[in-house]
Amino acid sequence: MIYNDFQNIKISSLGFGAMRLPCENGSDKKPDLNAVCDMVDEAIKSGVNYFDTAWGYHDGLSEITLCKALSRYSRESYFLADKFPGYDLANMPKVKEIFNEQLKKCQTEYFDFYLFHNVCEKNIDAYLDPQYGIYDYFIKMKKEGKIKHLGFSNHGDEHTISRFLEAYGKDMEFCQLQINFIDWKFQHADRKVQLLKKYNIPIWVMEPLRGGRLASLPEKYENILKELRPDETVPAWSFRFLQSLPEVTVTLSGMSNMQQLKDNIKTMDTFAPLNEKELDALDKIAAEMTSVKSLPCTGCRYCTSHCPQELDIPMLISMYNEHSFSGGGFIAPFRLSTLPADKLPSACIGCRSCEAVCPQEIKISEMMSSFAKMLG
Repeated sequence: MIYNDFQNIKISSLGFGAMRLPCENGSDKKPDLNAVCDMVDEAIKSGVNYFDTAWGYHDGLSEITLCKALSRYSRESYFLADKFPGYDLANMPKVKEIFNEQLKKCQTEYFDFYLFHNVCEKNIDAYLDPQYGIYDYFIKMKKEGKIKHLGFSNHGDEHTISRFLEAYGKDMEFCQLQINFIDWKFQHADRKVQLLKKYNIPIWVMEPLRGGRLASLPEKYENILKELRPDETVPAWSFRFLQSLPEVTVTLSGMSNMQQLKDNIKTMDTFAPLNEKELDALDKIAAEMTSVKSLPCTGCRYCTSHCPQELDIPMLISMYNEHSFSGGGFIAPFRLSTLPADKLPSACIGCRSCEAVCPQEIKISEMMSSFAKMLG
């Protein structure tokens, strides 16, 4: 196993994510403890020492199940990460109550790593609001040794990250981002990485395989990759891409069975970053894959000055592209939940004034109608 330096410790480059644990009878609410124990045994035997869970994973049972499996090992032999569930605004006044409950659920006296979970447009104001005392409480827990390292995860845009860092950046020790060769440009992960570099904040990666979508590719893309690296598996290409980013310390993978775990361990036992030719090939594949269901908005904003509803059309197109390519998900709904009703796609009156000035000739009114139906 490859290890990376973080402050005065060494962390396995592969982290064990507990969002997609093996379950009984296919029910997300019934993690299979025996199977999880077997996977934790294999992970630790192979050198994995970073384990990541969260309050909401598996309907609240991920913390309990993972930590029952880990309890068979010395607490000092692994690093445990957990998160405050700020994705639900109802939790904001309950920071002390939830944190203490997490310690109980995880059968531990401290967390090695603790995160503000999913800092995004929906919750940034609440995270920054001193009335909830969230930041102050976490700093207090650090001083008491109940949090060893404090960070945050993010699915929001650069502006949201900037606001968070302007307030709390001096105390953030790491950031967890969704990075893979699709989202490097599709979700502007490249720009987020550059922003974090300004604050000297190391990066943890989540969704390296985009929820399993990048575990296999259409045959024409697989053939391109096979010509470049005949012995490399398709999933391994996603990990090699991340090995090419010096800012990445830990790559988390939510593995659902033993074979996935073994395959990822085998890949991360070697350091084989991509060269320029290989990176260019992945970039072209990503561009072609996302273009199929994406609208070619360049963000010129000619459209916004002609919209009588004053809609942020480029942002709405960006969310439409994300929602269409991902086949749903929470990112677009989360972002749009922060907007008033008169700024949502459903507010478009179909006047087509925007289309008259769009250099890309996008049928914006049709997109708005389609997006409104997708969102229900």
